[in-house]
Amino acid sequence: MPYGYYQLVRFLAFAGFGYLAIDANKKNDGKMMFIFIALAILFQPFLKIALGRFIWNVVDVVVAGFLIISVIQNKNNHEKK
Repeated sequence: MPYGYYQLVRFLAFAGFGYLAIDANKKNDGKMMFIFIALAILFQPFLKIALGRFIWNVVDVVVAGFLIISVIQNKNNHEKK
């Protein structure tokens, strides 16, 4: 993929994790707020964090898994209410 694609993905991830951090703060969930802030910093598009291709692949898979689990848990919590 072209480099611009990855820049766009990093910017969208930065914005998305920033939004999730703000939402977690509103819900008084300090643990999730900290995690989302850390992810926003990791994926921010302004200063490139060089981890190497393999480590970035592992990070991407772990973060994707974390987000999937978070969505499932959030859905289950809303259904219980």
